[in-house]
Amino acid sequence: MIKSRKFRIALMTGGAALGVALTLAACGGADGVASPGEGILVGGGSSSSSSSSSSSGAAGACPTGLLDAGLIANNTLRACQLPNLITGSLTLNKVAGVAYSINGRVQVGDDLGANPAAPLAGTKGTLTIAPGVKIFGSAGLDYLIISRGSQIFASGTAADPIIFTSKQGIEGTAGANAIGQWGGLVLAGRAPSNVCPAGVTPPNVACSEGQVEGTNAFYGGNTANDNSGILKYVRVQHSGFEVLPAKELNGITFAGVGSGTTVEYVQVHNSSDDGMEMFGGTVNLKHIILTGNDDDSLDTDNGYRGAVQFLIVKQRDNGGDRLFEMSCAGNAAFCSHPMISNATLIRRSSVASNGLELNTGTDLTLINSVIHNTSATTTTGIRITDAATQTAAPTFSSVYMSGFATQFASSGNTAAIFNGGTNNTANGTSTLADFVNGANETAVTVTPATAVNAVFSNVTYVGAVRNSADTWWQGWSCGLDSNPC
Repeated sequence: MIKSRKFRIALMTGGAALGVALTLAACGGADGVASPGEGILVGGGSSSSSSSSSSSGAAGACPTGLLDAGLIANNTLRACQLPNLITGSLTLNKVAGVAYSINGRVQVGDDLGANPAAPLAGTKGTLTIAPGVKIFGSAGLDYLIISRGSQIFASGTAADPIIFTSKQGIEGTAGANAIGQWGGLVLAGRAPSNVCPAGVTPPNVACSEGQVEGTNAFYGGNTANDNSGILKYVRVQHSGFEVLPAKELNGITFAGVGSGTTVEYVQVHNSSDDGMEMFGGTVNLKHIILTGNDDDSLDTDNGYRGAVQFLIVKQRDNGGDRLFEMSCAGNAAFCSHPMISNATLIRRSSVASNGLELNTGTDLTLINSVIHNTSATTTTGIRITDAATQTAAPTFSSVYMSGFATQFASSGNTAAIFNGGTNNTANGTSTLADFVNGANETAVTVTPATAVNAVFSNVTYVGAVRNSADTWWQGWSCGLDSNPC
């Protein structure tokens, strides 16, 4: 059992006072599990705020208030450990010779409940992360969770992204196919879900007891525009962990996250579970990259009603299940309705499965997108598993599909739904240059995106990447070009 210590500090980094209020709390039980090689540290770390480097290149001390977990990466970096509970405000600046460490469950803020007008007792937390900061976990139970009512402001740049990774990733020993080396990132918000008590029809503030998969935390409420902060120019690598059978942490879990949250230019690479999973919520995403993930690349559940535009999904050769798995689950009166435009989805996995799987009444809208299969393993392009989803009749428009020997599952009316859309091609010939459009993709007639959802941008092409001059993915992402992960 670790003794708890709480105190307020003014955090100093790089010699400049940040005036940051912070609560440090080390918790016992599962949340206090020490990561291998770090040990359990109690107290306020070094009293020095200096960012000077030692002769090894590592910083001489951690920023005031963070715990010094020692040297890593052949003594070139000092591991500075975040507290297990952050209340008030904490800013992580880019400091030469420092990598920030997650040890066990790191929680930003107390859970303030579903209703912002009547919050539960507790204190909000705000975590701000500067461009170029690297944060790592060392084991599966090392993860970061943003509670309802709290926020994360992780704003990197194209030249200096923020990277969440494993200790091996920091040290350069992770390997090209490394997965599951730490937990991942969880955002819990107050936006609607369909996880409701008996007799309650969503959306409703009473639909707030959804429990986040893989951890002990609640999500949901009735604030569609809830704001959990910003993720921009962020990479999450080598994450995902099965906490209990069929209960896993994903690369990023969005649970009841609202449309006031900004998620742009974000990559999840090599998660052992899903790349991103949405449990309810209304958060919109743009310029998203999901690569090398071992289960579904994008998974939507429990009444998710957000929009995603400019999405690259690319599996690795020997891993990955479905490109999309989209479910309703929960109260059928408020089913999931994800809306996606300008996706390029490339299935490469050796696992026999489906490209897109829609079930339990979910109602997908997919427009202006490319789906391509390069795997020799028996794979179906699109599978609608049940009558409720077939009745919901998902919408496909300007979708170009290629490479699937079997385009649609034989049961139900999947083929009729797809072919009933406009400007769709079920069995085309790919001219993609990896994930960049070629002549056949360029020739597809485009569906005006803003007519489908006002948050979309109108563009004159299908797919995520128009041509070789379209470089939104370069510089900040990894694994798609010569930039290593």
